Amino acid sequence: YHPAPLAEGTPPDTFVVEISASYKLPVSYSIASGDEKGYFIIHSSSGIIRTSKNLELEDFPVNFKVQATDSTDAAIFNEVEVKVEVMDENDFPPVFPSSLLEERLAENSPATEIVQLKAQDNDTGRNGFLTYGILNGHGLKFRINETTGILYSTAPFDYEEEPTEYQVVVYAEDDGIPEKKRGYCTVVIKITD
Repeated sequence: YHPAPLAEGTPPDTFVVEISASYKLPVSYSIASGDEKGYFIIHSSSGIIRTSKNLELEDFPVNFKVQATDSTDAAIFNEVEVKVEVMDENDFPPVFPSSLLEERLAENSPATEIVQLKAQDNDTGRNGFLTYGILNGHGLKFRINETTGILYSTAPFDYEEEPTEYQVVVYAEDDGIPEKKRGYCTVVIKITD
């Protein structure tokens, strides 16, 4: 048996899986071995396994054996393995060290690197894997490298002809399960004469 992974925050008494042995007489189910920390309980007649307490991510996956025993003769039994995995929940959104940055860019600069943005996410694995993007690109005047977080201008600016200040909202998004989370940072770019 390999039931669907449980979430890290699964409360006690949550249904995990139903074990079913085919036999001519009623059987009695029990957890035989492998659940040393006592995370699971099994109903002796229905074979339904539930959680018995809060799950600690670092203890999983857990492989344990369930035994089905002839209710009249304990010498007649069979065992099956159950593997339970726990998914790390996406607990934290990405966070930028500062939600507002100010950068200067000289007019007539060719397309250039403006600033490298770096967000922090306290989750592990894919829940902490970040990609960067721009919420408002001002008509593609700016772009960001989705992996490195480096913000670039895409063309020269003219101090006399165009706005002298741009507010670019950048986000960092994790690859979290069950949902992705985002953090934001506003970069104020001042074009200098």
